[in-house]
Amino acid sequence: MAATQATTAQTYKDPTKSFSERAQDLVSRMTLEEKVSQMMNNSPAIDRLDIPAYNWWNEGLHGVARTSKHATVFPQAIGNAATFDELNLHNMATMISIEARALHNEFVREGKRGIYEGLTFWSPNINIFRDPRWGRGQETYGEDPYLTGRMGMALVEGFQGNDPHYLRITACAKHFAVHSGPESTRHTFDANISPYDLRDTYLPAFRNLVVDARVASVMCAYNALGGQPCCGNDLLMTNILYNEWHFKGYVTSDCGAIDDFYRGHKTSADKEHASSDAVLHGTDIECGSSYKSLVDAVHNGLLPESKIDSSVLHLLEIRFRLGMFDQTPMDTISMAQVESPEHQAQALLMARESIVLLKNDRLLPLNRQIKKIAVVGPNANDSTVVLGNYNGFPTHTVTVLEGIKSKVPNVYYQKGVDYVNGDIDPDLIKNVQDADVIVFVGGISPRLEGEEMPVKVEGFSGGDRTSISIPAIQTKCLQALQATGKPVVLVMMTGSALSTEWASQNLPAIVDAWYGGEAAGTAVADVLFGDYNPAGRLPVTFYRSVDDLPAFDDYSMAGRTYRYFKGTPLYPFGYGLSYTTFQYEELKAPETLDIQSLKALSIAVTLRNTGRLAGDEVVQLYVKHETGPKWALKGFNRVHDIQPGGKAGAALYLTPRDLAQVDEQGRIWIKPGLIDLYAGGGQPLPGAKVLHKQIRLTGQPIELPQ
Repeated sequence: MAATQATTAQTYKDPTKSFSERAQDLVSRMTLEEKVSQMMNNSPAIDRLDIPAYNWWNEGLHGVARTSKHATVFPQAIGNAATFDELNLHNMATMISIEARALHNEFVREGKRGIYEGLTFWSPNINIFRDPRWGRGQETYGEDPYLTGRMGMALVEGFQGNDPHYLRITACAKHFAVHSGPESTRHTFDANISPYDLRDTYLPAFRNLVVDARVASVMCAYNALGGQPCCGNDLLMTNILYNEWHFKGYVTSDCGAIDDFYRGHKTSADKEHASSDAVLHGTDIECGSSYKSLVDAVHNGLLPESKIDSSVLHLLEIRFRLGMFDQTPMDTISMAQVESPEHQAQALLMARESIVLLKNDRLLPLNRQIKKIAVVGPNANDSTVVLGNYNGFPTHTVTVLEGIKSKVPNVYYQKGVDYVNGDIDPDLIKNVQDADVIVFVGGISPRLEGEEMPVKVEGFSGGDRTSISIPAIQTKCLQALQATGKPVVLVMMTGSALSTEWASQNLPAIVDAWYGGEAAGTAVADVLFGDYNPAGRLPVTFYRSVDDLPAFDDYSMAGRTYRYFKGTPLYPFGYGLSYTTFQYEELKAPETLDIQSLKALSIAVTLRNTGRLAGDEVVQLYVKHETGPKWALKGFNRVHDIQPGGKAGAALYLTPRDLAQVDEQGRIWIKPGLIDLYAGGGQPLPGAKVLHKQIRLTGQPIELPQ
């Protein structure tokens, strides 16, 4: 499409025209060089066409991140997954998008259009957390495809809003698609998996976001799949994303991923060939600078200019859909919305809901009349660890020490020990001898686990972990504290599964608080003293040891996650205790279903609070086929504030896809036969009190769309 000196009306400036028409008109007026300039994340202004400069890179995984201004910081994604509360996650995402709009409006007023100042957010990370050693697993919604898809959709819909015309901000499904470490080899790694694992584990959440939630963008991953880099992959990009799912948004590379074509994967000779390959596969924008070579690539015949036009159309249409060339009501969203009381209350709510009570031998909740409490450990008074990674910066962060001090008057604090290195402070045990209770706040830190980090200490390497055990020095400290004869509570902060074998056998109470965001300390204190009854559930399996796991770089799902693990975990996926008890009384579902008439299956569960305190309960529905995983989560509902003695109902829905199976060729079928349904507060493990119902599917098998 050659640039023209159009004398016709400037359609792209006419808000009565469709976004597609406006984008096409604007592209028709651009030179090749101008078009290519818009295909990198840092896109310069084109003054003659009134196109302002724009940087596409922004982050908002659990609050507007990396901005130069303050913003509300909610719990890290893995903590949000532990809430099993998609409605409150949607509410959180809506608040993030409002703050994002307010901040963008303020930056524009200040004449700033740089990185972390725009409206295109590269969140959420919906990769499957298949191995607890992956440092970036904290950014995900855990190990289960169904939970990941539901929570990811809630965030996308909250981000993008429900305006029929304009997007509030855009979300991005990343990293498409088979990507979860190791961090040290991601620029060269070639994942090889079966068609079954691809469709059963790695793709369902992406399909949820692309097909069902209509996410505006997708980020392709660093690694290769089957010998081709993900950003230039026939199967992922051409066959699945565009041909099967009919994706209409824009695709961005991960940052520097196009360079990996010729530097790491060695599938391209140079920048020109790498960039051409990526664009030909539908990667519209590069986070990096290799795409500068696209002008020469077109001149040298490596790709037609029409492919450049196609990508720029995608990008400009997104900018039109965001109202960047119009006046919209969203332009009036002000900084008064940032860190508003409502948003701060939601941060506390999400932090409370995320906390998982792993063990409690009648020690918790603590009595407020306690004479002296000792608070120790590396995370007790650290105001940065609770922020996780890909984080923003709140005006104030509440540490656990601060939260406990707000509850009781006599609090003694001493750090006592570091995360991994050094020794126990020799004065620690002497100083806590007169305490009535000791709260040890340990675990790990986003300074130890994360994205391609320069970290190499015992148990950690390059952002990933080489051990899943709580660091040895912390266990040694816990043993010394327990030897005082005082009751010890372990509060863990972590972005991934931690093995606490000794603590689980010897301590009376263990609380998993993840990286809980700006209100983490208040939430932990609320749980410790019974002002909030915990109901979080584990979104990942807590294994006993790395010896339970296959090799880190083995992407086969055999032996991984609760669906395929054959051993006995320390704490299973979906697990979490409460200060009250619940009894499941009824599971209503039909006994037979005809496949040909199947649309949506409605399931009703009745439960009763049989304890003395009000609390939430996370109802979980698992489906088991005659073949495939031992069972799989296919429904959940967090039921709020069930009073003592009170009865509650939970509604759950199974779609045809929820009842389907994946065959070895990766095809998806609903087949006749018996299906087992299990409903309860966790998996149907031996000894678990869950309800069971068997359904017979009848009729001819039906293959579902990929």
